[in-house]
This record gives sequence, C-alpha cells and structure tokens, in this order.
Amino acid sequence: MASATPADTTSEDAATTTPDRPADRVGERLLRGALRHSAGRVVAVFWLTTASAAVGLALPAVLGRTLDVLLADAHGAEARRWVLVSAGLTCLLVVLDALDSLLTGTANARSIAWLRRRLLRHTLSAGPRAGRRTAAGDLVTRLVGNAAQAGTAPTALASALAAVVTPVGGLVALALIDPWLALAFLLGLPLLAVLLRSFVRDTTDSVARYQHSQGEIAGRLVEALGGARTIAAAGTGGRERARVLAPLPELSRQGHRMWRVQGRSAAWAAAIVPLLQIAVVAVAGLRLTAGELSVGSLLAAARYAVLATGIGMLVGHLNGLVRSRTAARRFAPVLAESATAYGTRSLPPGDGTLELRGVRAARGGREVLHGVDLVVPGGRCVAVVGRSGSGKSTLAAIAGRLADPDGGEVLLDGVPLPELTHGALRRAIGYAFERPALLGDTVGGTIALGPAPPPPGRVVEAARAACADDFVRLLPGGYDTPVADAPLSGGETQRLGLARAFAHEGRVLILDDATSSLDTVTELRVTRALSGRLLGARPRTRVIVAHRAATAARADLVVWLEDGRVRAAGRHAELWALDGYRAVFAAPDVPAGPDVPDGSDVPGGPNALDVPDAFDEPDGSEVPQPDGGVQGG
Repeated sequence: MASATPADTTSEDAATTTPDRPADRVGERLLRGALRHSAGRVVAVFWLTTASAAVGLALPAVLGRTLDVLLADAHGAEARRWVLVSAGLTCLLVVLDALDSLLTGTANARSIAWLRRRLLRHTLSAGPRAGRRTAAGDLVTRLVGNAAQAGTAPTALASALAAVVTPVGGLVALALIDPWLALAFLLGLPLLAVLLRSFVRDTTDSVARYQHSQGEIAGRLVEALGGARTIAAAGTGGRERARVLAPLPELSRQGHRMWRVQGRSAAWAAAIVPLLQIAVVAVAGLRLTAGELSVGSLLAAARYAVLATGIGMLVGHLNGLVRSRTAARRFAPVLAESATAYGTRSLPPGDGTLELRGVRAARGGREVLHGVDLVVPGGRCVAVVGRSGSGKSTLAAIAGRLADPDGGEVLLDGVPLPELTHGALRRAIGYAFERPALLGDTVGGTIALGPAPPPPGRVVEAARAACADDFVRLLPGGYDTPVADAPLSGGETQRLGLARAFAHEGRVLILDDATSSLDTVTELRVTRALSGRLLGARPRTRVIVAHRAATAARADLVVWLEDGRVRAAGRHAELWALDGYRAVFAAPDVPAGPDVPDGSDVPGGPNALDVPDAFDEPDGSEVPQPDGGVQGG
C-alpha cells in the first residue's frame, strides 16, 4: 500500500544538529569543494565587498571634512573640491554594490549547479542503492532545495568576512577621531557578542529540524502520488492526506521558532545598537563642548558609530551561512552510498557465458541468497523461477551488476564483472524490467536509449520483436510521438521496455519479470522471440525471471530458487515431476507428463499459453501494478 513507512532519516538528520559528527564533516568537505570550484568569483566578491566597505568607511570622514570646510568657507575652491569628492565616493559606492550583487548572483548559480551535478552524478552512480537510506521525495528535496541553499555558502562566507571590515573599521575610525569614543563603544561590545552567539546556536538547530520536516513531507507526498490508484481504490484518501501532512505541525513549530529567534535577535539589536550609538554621540558631544572635536568630526563619529554597530548586516550573512551549512549536512546520507567502481578491462571474445560463484546477498538484515553457484551457457535461455521472496530479483540484479554481492563473484566469459569498464559492462549486458522507465523525448528515442545508438532500422525491428510496432504506429506521431503525449497501458509500457532491450546488441539479456503485464497471446509471441536469436549477428545469453509455467517450458534450462538457494536446475519437463516445483506455479497435483524436450505435453508447457489454465496465470495478488499497488486495489 502507498502508506508504507518512508525511509527513516530521523537518526541521520538528528546527527546533523550535533557538532563533530560525520554529517558535519561530509557537509564541510562538500562546501569546500564548491568553494574551490568558484574560487575566482568568490575572491572577486570578497574584494568587491571589501572595497565597498572601505569606501563606506571613508565616506563619513570625507563628509565630516566637507562639512567643516563648508562651515569655514562655503564658496571657496576647497569646498567645491570636497563636495565633488563626496559625490564621487557616493557614486562609486553605488557602482560597487551593483557589481557585487551581479557577481554574487552568478557565483551562487555556478556553485548551486556544481553541487547539483556532483550530487546527481553520485546518486546515479550509486544506482538502486541511492534510495536505500532516503525516501525518493526527500532525496529530490535534498538535491534541489537543499543544494540551492548550500550553494550560496561560498559567497556568504566571502561577504561575511568582508562584512567584518565595516564594524572593525568603524571602531578604528572612532579611535582615530578620539579614543574616548572607541572606549564608549567597547563597553557595550560584549552584549553584541552574546547576541550573535545565541542567534547562531538557536538558528542552526531550528533550521536543521525545519529542513528535516520538509524532507519528510516530500517523501510521503511522492509515495502517495505513486500509489494514487491504490489509494483511490481503497478509499483511504483522507488517511493518506493525514499521513502526508503529519510532519506539518513540527514544520510549523520550527518555522515559528526561526521567526522567534530572528525577532528576538532583532529586538535585542534594536535595543542595544541605539544605546551604543547614543553613548558614542553623547561622548562626542561632550568632547565637542570641550573643544576637542569639530562639528564635522561629530558628524563622522555619529556615522562611524552606526557602522561599528552593523549587527544587522553581519547577522544576515551569518544567517545565510547557518542555512547553507545545515543544508550541506543533509547530503551525508546521499553520499554515504558509495558510487559503483569499475575496472579497466574489456571483454575478450566469447559467447556470453555467465557464471555465479558462491554468491551471497543480504537485504534489510536478512540473507536472501546463500552461496549460489550457477553457470549459464553462452547463447542459451535460462528461466529463474521460485516463490515470492526466494531471491529471484536479487539474483537478476547481481547477474548484471546492478548490485554487488556481499560474497562470491560473477564472471562474464571468464572476467569478473567489477574488473570491466563501465562501457564494456553496459554494452555487454542489457535489462528489461517489470516497470520500465520511459526515458527519452520520443517513443523512438526511448527505444533507442542505451550505451550506444542502435544501427539504422533496429528500433523498428526491436519494436516488432516486442509486439510494440502496431500500437506505436497508431500514435499521433508514430515513433516521433513525445513520450509525455503517448497514452500507454502497463502492457504497452512493458513492450517498449522489451523493445529497448532488444534494440541493443550485447552478450547477455536479463528480463526481471518483464512480461508480467502482457496478455497471454502477446507473451507467447514475445517468448518465441526470446527463444530465437533475437536481433543481431549472434544469439544472446538470456536470463528470464519467470512466473508462468509456459515461459519456463520454453527455456533451455530452469533454475528453481527456494529460500535463496538453488533447489534444482534442469529442463522444465524434468522438474515438473516434483511436487514443490509444480507448487511454484500454483499447479494442481497432477501426474507428470512424459519427458519431451519442448515441453508440449507437460502441464503448464507451451500449450498452456494458447488456453490459459488456472495454474498458468500468476496469482493476481502478487502482480505489482505500475503505481506500486496490486490488482484489485
């Protein structure tokens, strides 16, 4: 059902709120990589921001001097010169701020794009393992939303470092004007330090919890959308809505908490900053009455007091850094799944012999394959059968290295699969799945999708072999119809997936329940195509995860899995004499037929496809539907 519990990320994300955890180190390494990638632009942002701060620090002194000169001689040449200098510095400040904004935007875009490419490449390289720790919706949230937040870290760091120049420069300027002014300001500085520390601590925790709740909602929403038919059939829309929105109160609490933290910090800043400024101006006024300061110096001191208390700007940059670092920590579970490593070898000449030696595999803490030894002769067709949970799909994934075994090895024509290059492996082994993803812009493009473009005319030939050509030609644009505009049933989608597997030459073809949605007649035609040479110059080795007895009957060899072990292997006609084997297909207890090579007189043999028997069809309760539900809702 669609209400299955999403991948649990609570413990992982909880770790992100505690310093010195692995998630912190992973996030910081990733941010350092983004910083190196945009180093040139980040340095430029730093210098532009620093230059803007320097001009901003010079402007009060110039304005103060201009005021003193105007008071002394408003019409003199020196007064005009200082007015022009003030106007020039003001214009320069505007230009520097505009350039800073432009460069910051482009640098952020580059860093975000780099992060997304890096994370997407790693996710795709990890293959099916990528979603083991994180629900699909939460994974998308991390790769899209959190990457956008983390990508601003390099420029936020540069701006924060440059922003320090303003308060420090303001304090130095106060000391240069009069040491008593700097002393008045320093007396209130500890209050600002406490305010900043409290803001960073509280914001980090609330942002981490807020982002975690966002990811939970996204993960549950994707599950519900994928199971829309099942939810509608079961009439559980209200319960699913409540399940998807269950983290919403926590999201709201953390959102309000962030606003409270910012509001509290702003309130304290609004109280402390004016007091500091008033203290500086009061001391400056006393020094003015004592004849130690000019009117222009008083004006400059008032402006420098504002710059020295530039808490708002610094808090803004710190807030951006906190959000970026917190977002980066959420990539730790994504990067925890290591990318698949490939070797440097190419395949020698061979007929596609596939060999499994002592293969073991564990899933969810349970061992699903126990020391499987199997040799699939080159160019032959092998059907893998067994009850649900016997390890068929795991064996199919390991046989083509969509997953690596926890023990043992798999060889193709004598070469261990991990030693092959990525290109050599994927050109040699093709797959067709129960629920194929129709990637590509057009229907023809999705059939042609693969490690290399198929030869001319092969797309149509493959579609014919998969019984897809007839319905494709009825589409508005035929093979050029956009996939999004092609209304396809589950069986038609499977036929396109089969056509894609047929279109590319290779040594091995693995079908993981790839005909489960086909009607009986269509499956007969596809099965006959699989029993032959298919397309290309040489026969391919075929491994078929089968649920129907007739499919097994047409195979050269049947491998019967039970509890993760090879219970027996042989011709379907030979195995049919075993009660347990017949039970795999839910067949009635009938006497075994004679041992005929083609299985034509064997119950559940090829003739069973012509007239469907009760035992020739899989139990509807075990046939997954495209939305993840089951027949009958």
